[in-house]
Amino acid sequence: MTVKKPFTGNQYSIHSGDWHAVITELGATMRKVTYQGRNVIVPLGPDDPVTCCHGQLLVPFPNRIEAGTYTFEGTTYTLPIDEHDRNTAIHGYGYRSFWTLEALTESSVTQSWRVPFLLGYPFDVTVTATHELKDDGLHITVSARNDGGTDAPWALAIHPWLDNGLNGCGDEIDGHNAQCHLTLPADTHVTVDDNLIPTGTEPVDGTKYDFRDGMLLDQQPYDDAWTDLYHEADGSVAAVFTRPDGMRITVGGDETITSFQVCTGTGFPAWQHPAGTAVEPQTAYANAFNTGRDLTVIRPGETSVTRMFIGAAID
Repeated sequence: MTVKKPFTGNQYSIHSGDWHAVITELGATMRKVTYQGRNVIVPLGPDDPVTCCHGQLLVPFPNRIEAGTYTFEGTTYTLPIDEHDRNTAIHGYGYRSFWTLEALTESSVTQSWRVPFLLGYPFDVTVTATHELKDDGLHITVSARNDGGTDAPWALAIHPWLDNGLNGCGDEIDGHNAQCHLTLPADTHVTVDDNLIPTGTEPVDGTKYDFRDGMLLDQQPYDDAWTDLYHEADGSVAAVFTRPDGMRITVGGDETITSFQVCTGTGFPAWQHPAGTAVEPQTAYANAFNTGRDLTVIRPGETSVTRMFIGAAID
């Protein structure tokens, strides 16, 4: 009897100490991450539809490109429109593909994906993602190698929906998220238009966007980016999400992380809304292929590497 493969493909279960995670073949997606048996991200089943890019790796660009069109080094490219109500291309293409397994151990899984030949992104980039559990949490290393003969534009993010620890559902989710506390070491908020395309920046001082000293998520909605981050001496930067049940979740990365996107999902249909808040470390925020803001340019034969992490502690 043939066993049917889950919709999200092969399931790679890894563990170390108090940590357990399941990474899927589809999109190198974090389907489940737990610490001491508690959900760190909102879990998905192996056959569940992945809504709101939950747990996914966003490559070769995160967030939105205005009208799906951008100009890079003098050439204009047009991408398919994914978000029709806002006329944008969104979140790249890595999450739609099945990734190749390169290595699997008890505590880590490495997968790779070669960007398909899209007329809107005709760059020969191979992406390798390693998810590794250690005693202090989940470490995600993403490398992008340019095997082509021309420069390639590049940006990335991870999109974990952090579990609010309250098992909220439907209309209860926003209220449960409001009981969670977020600390975000960022001086600047990114302003946007009605299509969530950046229009400029503003200081966070005195606004509902000032999370530098921490604040409850009780001034929703949020679907916003923050930049001008405070990095530690070792180059790392992290946001801290504290739940009513006493779990503190840290999400961040290395010196290549230049911004965070935070989405509470306010207004999403109940079936689509994960019971938590998305806190997304990014190497560049929306529309970077057009603005060039924090855009990485990978030269032929070179590799760009970003290291990110998710950690947790319980009071």
